[in-house]
Amino acid sequence: MAERSRPRRAVDHRHRLRLRRLLVLLPLALLLSQLPALLLRRANSLGRRCLPGAPDRLVRDPRLSLAIVTLADEGASGSRARRSFRGVLAATARNKRAYAAAHGYRLVALPASAVDPRRPPSWSKVLALRAHLRRHHWLFWNDADTLVTNPEIPLERILFSVIGHSDFDDSPDLVLTEDFGGVNAGVFFIRRSKWSERFLDTWWNQTSFVQFSSTKSGDNAALKHLIDHLSAEEMQAHVRIAKMQCLFNSYPWVLTWKSAHRLIFHLPTTWKGAYSDGDFMIHFAGLDDKKGWTNKIVGDIETLR
Repeated sequence: MAERSRPRRAVDHRHRLRLRRLLVLLPLALLLSQLPALLLRRANSLGRRCLPGAPDRLVRDPRLSLAIVTLADEGASGSRARRSFRGVLAATARNKRAYAAAHGYRLVALPASAVDPRRPPSWSKVLALRAHLRRHHWLFWNDADTLVTNPEIPLERILFSVIGHSDFDDSPDLVLTEDFGGVNAGVFFIRRSKWSERFLDTWWNQTSFVQFSSTKSGDNAALKHLIDHLSAEEMQAHVRIAKMQCLFNSYPWVLTWKSAHRLIFHLPTTWKGAYSDGDFMIHFAGLDDKKGWTNKIVGDIETLR
């Protein structure tokens, strides 16, 4: 009997060793999985510069009119939508209203009734911009799932860093950022001009791109198609793409298989676009729990005050 018990004791010993190793490695694995998020959240303190080339004090032209435009689609998208905006605009509009008041901008927060029911809600940004374009020199569109996280940065400074001068009447008409998929339709600037009117009309008329799905509506694909098919001359004259996505359209980095793959194989793009403390605006693009993320970042902002 004693001889038979030895192998069993050996097996039990090996199992205990494996369990101990697992208990040691598990916290390490958890720490390593969170390390990219911790480092990216501190990217600006590690030397990243999202806002280069602009003076600390930019004299604003008092005649210049800027408006922030956003739209609630919560009634149109439905409470059961995978990426529902229900309850998001209420929190983000307060955030943007305070920012607009501090800098003398107008906030145009359109209700769900402004959504065209014949298309997915995000397409209605084109109609909203078209309706307000002639009332201001510049419109700053941002989706409802965005928050101003650094209210010390004025819109003029962002525009200056992209355009290179402060004569905003003599400048390109469309200022965009790029992410992994190309230009992003969630946050951008558009200037009052005949070119901008034609561009918005053409964008709206890209009906072949309209999609009804839980995560895609086609407006971004249509924008990307239009930008990709501009001539070099028209692109140079009318469009600017910020070198750093984090200039005004940062995404929170969340660990997934896709984000891990992008971090490994597309590190520069991840670095340019990941949200870090001190960035101007955070955009919860591609995230499902938008209300939860909104409340979390609003809480972070209030804690830092």
